[in-house]
Amino acid sequence: MIVALILPNTLSADERPTLLVMGDSLSAAYNIERDAGWVTLLEARLDEEAEVINASISGETTSGGAQRFPALLRQHDPSLVLLELGGNDGLRGLSPQQMQANLAQMIKQSQAANAKVLLLGIDIPPNYGQAYRDAFKRVFTQLADQYDVPLVPFLLEGVALDDDLMQDDDIHPTAKAQPMILENVWPALAPMLEKHATHTAID
Repeated sequence: MIVALILPNTLSADERPTLLVMGDSLSAAYNIERDAGWVTLLEARLDEEAEVINASISGETTSGGAQRFPALLRQHDPSLVLLELGGNDGLRGLSPQQMQANLAQMIKQSQAANAKVLLLGIDIPPNYGQAYRDAFKRVFTQLADQYDVPLVPFLLEGVALDDDLMQDDDIHPTAKAQPMILENVWPALAPMLEKHATHTAID
């Protein structure tokens, strides 16, 4: 989909959407050049028709994100929030119920600030046990249903099981994988951008 069809050039600087990416190392370009990360690739694709704020921090948990989030909302007043957190909760074996509560808090705060939310889901390795893994994955689908937000079920779809696309730690994707991650996000994000542009034009 051509970006110009989503965000027409008639939008003034004040009308262009602000996208706030709230994530962890998967969105913070861990161990690769920042310019190669999928968030930077997204910014390049939008070609200055939207402002992209990457507030992602490697190692961030949903608890840490929830603590930082209100100040970021006030500072940037985003139109859209891309919420990519939870992976570190899973890797540390933290409570899925607490993870869900933290993510729910950020979703509700976004919606109260009139920001649309795109939830970016993640999975954890099978060695954590099937019961824990199932509970972890359910968090994302339950939040999407409860708060009526679009969901990318697995951010690393087509990436996580390909050794050529993963770093030696088998957790973080390589630079080569970043365009694929963007393509996983784009089908859910593009309609949200288009809808924002339409509402802005009508207003």
